[in-house]
Amino acid sequence: MKGSPQENDKQQDQSKSSIVDKIQQLGQSNVPQPADSNIHVLPVIGQVEGHVQLPSQNKTTKYEHLIPQLIAIEQNPKIEGLVVLLNTVGGDVEAGLAISEMIASLSKPTVSIVLGGGHSIGVPIAVSADYSFIVETATMTIHPIRMTGLVIGVPQTFEYMDKMQDRVVNFVTHHSDVDEEKFKELMFAKGNLTRDIGTNVVGQQAVDHGLIDAVGGVKEAMEKLNQMIGDNKGPENQVVQ
Repeated sequence: MKGSPQENDKQQDQSKSSIVDKIQQLGQSNVPQPADSNIHVLPVIGQVEGHVQLPSQNKTTKYEHLIPQLIAIEQNPKIEGLVVLLNTVGGDVEAGLAISEMIASLSKPTVSIVLGGGHSIGVPIAVSADYSFIVETATMTIHPIRMTGLVIGVPQTFEYMDKMQDRVVNFVTHHSDVDEEKFKELMFAKGNLTRDIGTNVVGQQAVDHGLIDAVGGVKEAMEKLNQMIGDNKGPENQVVQ
């Protein structure tokens, strides 16, 4: 049975409204829908937001959104692997370390891809995965931590910052192939950055220093993750021909 003219008009209006919403939000009318997958994609983009909310015009990744997602990934039996996509300028040190520690402590296989950039606190997030990739044109900036806001000019302030910096150095060196001396050399290098001390490494350089495991993009990352998922299942879950 056909609906009444009023119902048909209403359905057409809803369809037009849906298309208009998609165009306004995404700039296109047809939005590709991902198929059901055993792999979860976790984007870390813009600035990693910590305890202070950033202005609305800033593109941010909120750690209070990511932490429940990571718990859900660990608990969901349908999810067998995680891909972390990074295009971040860095951000809050403690929030970034919290995300890094959670990714590193997942029982499921994880792979990270540094796309545009994985700067500052994005470095620990990138190396927190079981295997890390970087595309040829992506960059990673390694520099000492900075403190914004009120700073009390006493020796204890320096000691606090030094201890916080040690936390970052220890995490990166424990979860990658770069040694502590080399990482600190990159961190405190002079003349490489225009207005700061530190080093900017691009693509293959990050692999050469031992920070990242391999140069590659989506294809290589998915192949590696699927291989790790197969290894993680073990022989008891594999079909015998």
